[in-house]
Amino acid sequence: MIIPRTIRRLQDRRTHRNGPWANLFESYDGDEVVSLDCETTSLDVAQAEILSIGAVRIQGKRVKTSDRLDIRLKPPHSLTGESIKVHKIRASDLSDGIELEDALEQLLNFIGNRPILGYYVNYDIRVIDKFLRPRYGFGLPNKAIELSHVYHDIIKWKHVGGDVDLRFDTIASKLDIPIIQRHTALGDAITVALMYVRLKHGQSPTNTH
Repeated sequence: MIIPRTIRRLQDRRTHRNGPWANLFESYDGDEVVSLDCETTSLDVAQAEILSIGAVRIQGKRVKTSDRLDIRLKPPHSLTGESIKVHKIRASDLSDGIELEDALEQLLNFIGNRPILGYYVNYDIRVIDKFLRPRYGFGLPNKAIELSHVYHDIIKWKHVGGDVDLRFDTIASKLDIPIIQRHTALGDAITVALMYVRLKHGQSPTNTH
C-alpha cells in the first residue's frame, strides 16, 4: 500500500522529533526558500540515480547565488549513452564526485526546514527520498513549491488567455529571465530561483502565448 506523503511526514515527525535531524521537522517561520534541482540518469523515479545536485537560497527578492550547493556524485553504473544525451554529463565529468551518503548529508544541512522550490520539484523530491529513506529513515519533510504552478496561477488569474504554456524555456522567455547552463543542476536551480522572484516580486508577463 502506498502511504500518502502527508501521512508519512506526520509519522516521520513523530519518529524523529527527538533525533539528530529533529530540526528538519520543525515549522519554518523564516523568509528563505531553497531552489533545488537534480540531474539524474532517468526520468523514471524507480530507475533514476542522482548525478548532481544544485541548490541556491532565496531571501525575499534576493537570489543568494553565493549561498549555494553544487554537488557532483560518483558516476553510477547506470550512466549510459542515452542519459548522457539529455544532461551531457559523462563519467569523466564525475571523476571527482563524492559518495551519495556525503551528498545527502550536505543537502539536508543546506536545506534545513526551509521550503523547497523547483520545476517539477516532486520528481526531485521523490528521487532524493528514494535514497534518503533507507539511510535516514525519513523523506524530505519540507513544503514543496512548484514553479510551474506559481506561474500558471498568476497568469491564469491576472490575465485573460487560453492554455498556459508551462515549458521551462517558455516560462523563462515570458519572464525575460536568462537560462543559465540548462540541464545542469546548479544552473537550473538558479534559473528557477530567478523566475520565482520575478513572479513573486516583479511584473508578470501580459502575453501567455
